[in-house]
Amino acid sequence: MRYEWILDVLTDLRAFARANGLPLLAERLDEAVAAAVEETAGTGAAAAPAEREAP
Repeated sequence: MRYEWILDVLTDLRAFARANGLPLLAERLDEAVAAAVEETAGTGAAAAPAEREAP
C-alpha cells in the first residue's frame, strides 16, 4: 500500500487526458503507469491500475 497513491494519481491523470482529447498524454501516462506497477511490484502496492480503473 506504500505506493498506492502514485498509481491513483497517474490513473486520474490518464482519465483526465482521455476525457479531454489529449491522446498523446494519455499514451505516455499508460507508459508511466506500467513503469510504476513494474517498479512497485512486490512492495505490497495496490492491484494493477487496469484492474482498478473503470473504462
